[in-house]
Amino acid sequence: MQDAALAPRLDRSRLGSLPQLGASAPLDPARAGIIHLGLGAFHRAHAAVHTARALAAEGGEWGIIGFANRSRGVVEPMARQDGIYSVLELSDEGVRADLVDVHRGTGIMTEEPGRVVREIADPRRRLLTLTVSEGGYHVSPRTGRLDVDDPQLRADLEGAGDPRTVIGLLARGLTQRAEGGEPFTVLPCDNVSAAGRTARRMLTEFLELSGADDDVLAYVRDHVSFPDAMVDRIVPATTTATSDEVAALLGVRDEAPVRAERFSMWVIEDDFAAGRPAWEKGGAILTPDAGEVERYEQVKLRLLNGPHSLIAYLGALDGRVTIPEAFDQDWIAEATMRLIREEMLPTIDLPSGFDPDAYLEDLSHRWHNHDLGHRTRQVGSDGSMRLPQRIPVPALTHLAAGRTPALLALTVAAWFACVVPPRGFDPGEQARAMTDPAQRRLQEAAARATSPAEHARILLGSGCLTEELAEHEEFTELVAALLTALVTSGPRAAAAEALDASMKENR
Repeated sequence: MQDAALAPRLDRSRLGSLPQLGASAPLDPARAGIIHLGLGAFHRAHAAVHTARALAAEGGEWGIIGFANRSRGVVEPMARQDGIYSVLELSDEGVRADLVDVHRGTGIMTEEPGRVVREIADPRRRLLTLTVSEGGYHVSPRTGRLDVDDPQLRADLEGAGDPRTVIGLLARGLTQRAEGGEPFTVLPCDNVSAAGRTARRMLTEFLELSGADDDVLAYVRDHVSFPDAMVDRIVPATTTATSDEVAALLGVRDEAPVRAERFSMWVIEDDFAAGRPAWEKGGAILTPDAGEVERYEQVKLRLLNGPHSLIAYLGALDGRVTIPEAFDQDWIAEATMRLIREEMLPTIDLPSGFDPDAYLEDLSHRWHNHDLGHRTRQVGSDGSMRLPQRIPVPALTHLAAGRTPALLALTVAAWFACVVPPRGFDPGEQARAMTDPAQRRLQEAAARATSPAEHARILLGSGCLTEELAEHEEFTELVAALLTALVTSGPRAAAAEALDASMKENR
């Protein structure tokens, strides 16, 4: 086997002799019909793969112009490799690597905002996809409206200089595109409930608040579509060893590989104002029914994402580095599966023909996949953006029915313990490594707390999981009790307390 360190660098000259996921996009950047914002691992392991497979089935001018948020770590190696990179797929049946060749230009949003605006305005571009995380939509967790308290968004609203937010970039680009009137589609690919409708609403609020002309508002209303979509694939962080693994398998050195599980799902509302790739031939599910997409979203957010957070927080507090290490602990697995079956599944209107038992069996295999090595610190980061999408609706559903959802409360308490720990409590190395954009604000809010219970009450009272949920005293008190148990007795004892409370609620 060739020494991985001596393997030649990946470039276009190597493409013909190596396995490829789907087909290449047209080489001419002018024929790239897609813009993508958020050129990270998830996009490259998910939408880009489905696009390559769609091109293999039906061709088309669907190359991708991709912009990273601020990191050169992906943009520069992809440029050196002619936009080509590998997907290292990890499954129970082994490991394989394949190349993807659909990107026809790259850039950095924060360094080239004017270029992003020009691309959106360019009539040759017909579709924009987004993987900018929940925070990129600037939805206030307190009000559900545009987060005008964010200083960068306020600056964009004032219109001085280049836009700095995704919503600001979209608004500026679509304002310019409105002059020609060419139709356009904005397709969010983030774990945001009703992401298409959310993006439309936030953009429209931005345009109204910034004083946009009526003809711009009419153009966005009548000629820009915002389909909803549900995305699902576990894409753990790339490590320094990933390039070595690819070199050993393919004999070339890829500086921009991504790692992913075999499972991949993409459900898309088929509402495209200016055409699209044949994604239904590339493994995606296309439906004219936005309600069906919403039902799949509920499945993803409540059966996978919310429980995934619980695994990450309990695992990190128990010193577990990866999700499989955490889920291998019987008490974490029990808390997770009880959360799903007793507190999440009853709140979901399931998609037509959906088999929940088969889905949960798949989930168990995915969370046990040690080859993925998905880190608890990665899954547990950005909770202030993610948990408002995962916790309040099911929690409020149970509270309205007179039940207090103990395992949802445990998820919130474990998040606080990891990311905003009470004074004097050390959550451990894995939890300390978690990052969150609201961490400092939440720490400052809870600084006056004199006990873990008061700490929890202050944090929930801040509206970090919506003001409506904070009004339910029984939920707040249970989170306070479970945070106290986490701090004084540890995660295993707190999980046992939550499981006991859940059993009493379900008798």
